[in-house]
Amino acid sequence: MAYKPFKVVSEFGISGDQGQAIDALSDGILRGDRFQTLKGVTGSGKTFTMAKIIERVQRPTLVLSHNKTLSAQLYREFKSFFPDNAVEYFVSTYDYYQPEAYVPGKDLYIEKEADINDEIDRMRLAASFALLERRDVIIVSTVSCIYGLGSPESLSDMIKTFRTGDVWDQNRDLRKLIEMRYERNDMVLERGTFRLRGDTLEIYPPYLENQAVRISIDWDEIAEIRFFDPLTGSGAETVDTFSVYPAKQFVMPPEQVKAALNRIRSELDDRYSFFISEGKPLEAERIKTRVEYDLEMLAEIGYCSGIENYSRPLAGRPEGSRPAVLLDYFPENFITFIDESHVTLPQIGAMYEGDRHRKMNLVNYGFRLPSALDNRPLKYEEFDKIAGQRIYVSATPGETELKQSARVAEQIIRPTGLLDPEISVRPTEGQMEDLYKEVRKAVAEGERVLVTTLTKKMAEDLTSYLANLGLKVRYLHSEIETVERVEILRDLRMGKFDILVGINLLREGLDLPEVALIAILDADKIGFLRSATSLTQTVGRAARNVNGRVIMYADRESDAMKETIRETARRRAAQMAYNEAHGITPKTIKKAVTDILERAKEDESENEKKELDIRRSRYNVLNPGDRKRYIKELEKEMKAAAADLRFERAAVLRDEIERVKKNIPEA
Repeated sequence: MAYKPFKVVSEFGISGDQGQAIDALSDGILRGDRFQTLKGVTGSGKTFTMAKIIERVQRPTLVLSHNKTLSAQLYREFKSFFPDNAVEYFVSTYDYYQPEAYVPGKDLYIEKEADINDEIDRMRLAASFALLERRDVIIVSTVSCIYGLGSPESLSDMIKTFRTGDVWDQNRDLRKLIEMRYERNDMVLERGTFRLRGDTLEIYPPYLENQAVRISIDWDEIAEIRFFDPLTGSGAETVDTFSVYPAKQFVMPPEQVKAALNRIRSELDDRYSFFISEGKPLEAERIKTRVEYDLEMLAEIGYCSGIENYSRPLAGRPEGSRPAVLLDYFPENFITFIDESHVTLPQIGAMYEGDRHRKMNLVNYGFRLPSALDNRPLKYEEFDKIAGQRIYVSATPGETELKQSARVAEQIIRPTGLLDPEISVRPTEGQMEDLYKEVRKAVAEGERVLVTTLTKKMAEDLTSYLANLGLKVRYLHSEIETVERVEILRDLRMGKFDILVGINLLREGLDLPEVALIAILDADKIGFLRSATSLTQTVGRAARNVNGRVIMYADRESDAMKETIRETARRRAAQMAYNEAHGITPKTIKKAVTDILERAKEDESENEKKELDIRRSRYNVLNPGDRKRYIKELEKEMKAAAADLRFERAAVLRDEIERVKKNIPEA
């Protein structure tokens, strides 16, 4: 396996109480401790601490987060910390996903429908294959890593290596590429395709970013292997050896597929007989028709739609056994960081039951064989068994993390000197008038305000109320699309409006240094949104501004409120003592607005401009039909890029759309 030592590249050094956390947790890993916790406040540099631990222990690493937004943010940060190592991103490939389902009460079958994002698919493949060929790998992932994949053993068996000087056997080598799920396309070279022109074979592996491989053949011998840009055709470096990995995740050797056909047919016969004996001829014919078609496809091309549902018989696994997942691609001594563990751990535990309930209906009514139940996410105990040594990372770790951990390393000092916000509790009577007064005061100082409510209806009504009073206000909740959500956060930071009203989306992961005031309505209500964990996370959003303050509107102080106020006061005291000892004067974090989105127009690269020029040349944009198709293609890609947090790319595409519309008006 290739290996480069992990080395952190950063303009910042270890500061605050990062050093003691790095030492304690690194020593724990090297000592073999299985569970540890990093309890770090917002702004204390937890990601930097994680990076320094990886550098210290030199182990392959999984960083697990509970949503795409946070995982994308972590991916960018780790990518900058480790420019010479393999930092990969592994999340769900779908921009839109409707799983296969059956609703018995309505006799309604819902076919699987998905819109796969090619770039995310590329990054998933790159993550899997990086683990097969090198050790200096950091994978930033969501809970997608506990869902079934093709086994690493099967994928390893399907690797095709080309070497200069090797004998070229056209029939053998092209057949191998077909078995690896590459498609031949001699006209257009796209991801996952190859083409043969005379004595030149060109392959565009779907896991490489804007790189294809050109293999030159001289008298049945491989003469040269060269990387090139598939868009421009310009050549790059030459190599002596290149290994091609499969184009799909679920790929296995032909002999393994053939061996599985009998297992699938045997299960089909048993299921058909079961339905007949139960007096269910409709279900019997349904399962027979569906599976026999899939068997034909597997026999002919080694693949079928929904092949993952046959993962158990294809792999020869016993009934009830877990599928192979991304964690199986890691070497035995890898470490796992679970970010925002108080949210991520419960999410891991919830995946299995929801998936099984949906699939039981498919199995019971003849849409899938029982073996499909074993194409599933891991149960929590299965994840726990293979996740290895782990460090829970959270400002508010849960009871599970604290009980398991051999040690809890606190990181409550911010290198910037910023204090946790002051908290005041005010009665609900007259809260709207008081809120209006406080908001006006904050806006007059050029500050931004967050207001948290308990329901979407409350958020919308409060937004209307404040807007009618002449304030610039927007609301944010889960039904707002990703692109618009990001635009709202950007506009808040830029000052296009001053007040953002929301529900629980204003907790983990929002980096808004302009926010100085947070108002929490119904702070004393009992429930998830007003637990001590949620309140502490919400309060932390104001900890990046030197004037940070929080108002809790409540008729009493709940236990959760008391705990939050007590913990915040403790952290303030510790930070104040540190500031005094080191002569630090707190200052609000200054961060360019483009940092949150990475989408500044001036960052358009020359390659992207060149790519769009070439793409535009394929259309006659003076023709209304061609122009409409080109714009539609760009819009789809723009939305996908924004959904994947590639905001710089989305901005480039947005500007191209505007350019085409402006220069050539609609007919």
